[in-house]
Amino acid sequence: MTALSVNLNKVALVRNTRHLGIPSVLRAATVCLQAGAHGITVHPRPDARHIRAEDVYQLKELLADWPQVEFNIEGNPFQNLMDFARVLRPHQCTFVPDSEDQFTSDHGWNMEKDGARLQPLIAEAKALGVRVSLFMNPLPQAMAAVKAAGADRVELYTEPYARAHGTPFQSAVLAQFSAAAQAAQAVGLGVNAGHDLNRVNLTDFLRAVPQVQEVSIGHALISDALEMGYAATVKDYLRCVADAG
Repeated sequence: MTALSVNLNKVALVRNTRHLGIPSVLRAATVCLQAGAHGITVHPRPDARHIRAEDVYQLKELLADWPQVEFNIEGNPFQNLMDFARVLRPHQCTFVPDSEDQFTSDHGWNMEKDGARLQPLIAEAKALGVRVSLFMNPLPQAMAAVKAAGADRVELYTEPYARAHGTPFQSAVLAQFSAAAQAAQAVGLGVNAGHDLNRVNLTDFLRAVPQVQEVSIGHALISDALEMGYAATVKDYLRCVADAG
């Protein structure tokens, strides 16, 4: 069964508009885990516009009481991500090629350009006992280079699928993601996925790309939680995963 990791960035974004600590990132994590989420994801950007360094450390402490839960820290390893990896040693670091002022993640790594400079940082993270996943566009031909750089997994960037869902292009886009996942598996990589997956499109994606081991969902899940509450929302996303078979 595909694991569901809840990205808490948007909880922190709302909290940061005031100075009272509400909504609480730790409370959100706790309720989501109690509802059955398999992991917690955060992306602490250098400008701290949502998740802050203290959130990452506090979540690490909280998850000591949830040994079965995966802690995934996303970010650019050439910015601040490795600082967290070296101290906290999370279960997984997802390397994302964002610039410091980027609005949101919108593309994967270019392995021809970035593979050689990523390799020593991947090796360092793995030496710390941290699984490394690279945020990638669904390009089957790139998966061998990801493996050669030393990564353990890829996280397929799924916004193109979300945009195509429900349109005449859906099948063709899904075929591209399926081919990328198969290519990743063929060279020994695990497959994650994330970005703009939601309750409407998640089941269709997982049926077409059954290799996916983990989805990281934040924006849509937290948006749904504004109406449904954290617990009911997590349970419905778990239903979507289960419906994929």
